[in-house]
Amino acid sequence: MADYVIAGSGINALVAASLLALKGRKVLVLERNAVIGGCMRTEEATVPGFTHDVMATTFVLFLLSPAYAALGKELEARGLSFAHPEIPTGVLRPDGSHLVLSRDRAKNIAAFDALAEGDGAQYAADMEKLGVNAPFLFALLGGRLWSWDMAKLVAKEAWKRGPLALSAFFGEALVSARHWLQPYYRSTAFHALMAPWVLHCGLGPESTYSGQMAKVIAFALEAAGAPIVKGGAQNIIAAFERLIRDHGGEIRTNADVAEVTVDDAGRATGVVLGSGERIAAAEGVICSVTPNQLYGRLLKNWPGAEAMRGEARGFVYGKGNMQIHYALKSAPQWKDPELGKVALLHLTPGLDGVSKAVNEAERGMLPVEPTICLGQPTSFDASRAPEGKAILWLQLPEAPRHIKGDAAGEIAVPADGRWTEAVREAYADRIEAILCRHIRDFKSLVLARRCYSPADLEAMNVNLVGGDPYGGACTIDQFFLWRPLRGTKNHETPVKRLWQIGASTHPGPGLGGGSGFLLASGLT
Repeated sequence: MADYVIAGSGINALVAASLLALKGRKVLVLERNAVIGGCMRTEEATVPGFTHDVMATTFVLFLLSPAYAALGKELEARGLSFAHPEIPTGVLRPDGSHLVLSRDRAKNIAAFDALAEGDGAQYAADMEKLGVNAPFLFALLGGRLWSWDMAKLVAKEAWKRGPLALSAFFGEALVSARHWLQPYYRSTAFHALMAPWVLHCGLGPESTYSGQMAKVIAFALEAAGAPIVKGGAQNIIAAFERLIRDHGGEIRTNADVAEVTVDDAGRATGVVLGSGERIAAAEGVICSVTPNQLYGRLLKNWPGAEAMRGEARGFVYGKGNMQIHYALKSAPQWKDPELGKVALLHLTPGLDGVSKAVNEAERGMLPVEPTICLGQPTSFDASRAPEGKAILWLQLPEAPRHIKGDAAGEIAVPADGRWTEAVREAYADRIEAILCRHIRDFKSLVLARRCYSPADLEAMNVNLVGGDPYGGACTIDQFFLWRPLRGTKNHETPVKRLWQIGASTHPGPGLGGGSGFLLASGLT
């Protein structure tokens, strides 16, 4: 019998399983799909020999996380290694102008000052201030919120800063990206550089606290870059699997958890698989799932689930994502060669362009000019394609989950609002047309293209509801203390010895493994 049964195998589940296994606890990880990894998935999605990270690809949050501090050496001993681009990000606008963010603070300051006098100095001040506040800020973003330790930390800060200064800190932290960028930075190129990054937090430029998250991301990109796993994300999954098995853990695929069993005392006792097999858990069950999965499906026979289902119905999911992958005959020929050295390049008109595309997607419309996040893995890891050839990784973070129409009035959408192959490919053609404006003879380079709509992503991973990769909207009303639900705290559920982790729980999405680390650190 396992001590802990873990349903799901994304980054948080693998971190939790690894930490518990290192403590000597027997863990059993159950994954409904044929492969483990959740949003970490590597396939030859286009042409044999071309290795694509189908969903997530960048591990900056993991490298900066407590989970990596605890597990990094163990994983590296089992084959994990990263490629580290020197230019983590940049922006390319329709007129061909571009701006990059390097890992060199002084270089960034000079570049921003050259665009608009004073912008570099403002950036330096913002980053220095964030660095000073980093211990407190990162404790809030990644710590156990409902705890005496957190209460003591906040009280200590109130004593050190004074109540008014602490209030000012929280007030500044709630500012939107627009209200951070426009008053303090004159350069629209700098606005365009930073605005798209809030999309990767499940936010928009007008969202509460998106300004703080944009600063955090800039700080993180300077500190750790935009690392990718050498050979593809499959290699971090393999390292986790070896670590868990080396310490007595077990991993099973094609094992769909259909129900969590609860005894008369209200304690989780194990799970039932879709096949009917029953598996007992001596110490408890950990579910890396969304609230609708937990309370609507896994606890369907628990008498107390109805009240929780009512609250879970109010849990809102965010915009969908779309992924596009290219196999190319050679590396793309950008009009400025510097762009070929950028790990993650955003193509957007700028702050207003991001805001407009977010608004269109949230209203169910296919954006006229979506923000394109373009990764160039083969520029830093040649093993992902045959010699001389290349791949591109594209993410479109402003896609409607349910389509009501096309904001450009060009693509016919089904009356039922569902993503079809025809809509997906027509929308991908819109994206490809933008690429063709910036990359010389792009069409002649393309060997193959593979697209994944929000519906395709949900079919691959049931936790991506409507293609939302962030486990639910990250708006202030369902984040921090109120994530996943207002009636729960930390990773506890109303069922004893049943815990919920994953992107739907604090500290939210990303590849940091935060919820898995927080839970497993507190279990014996």
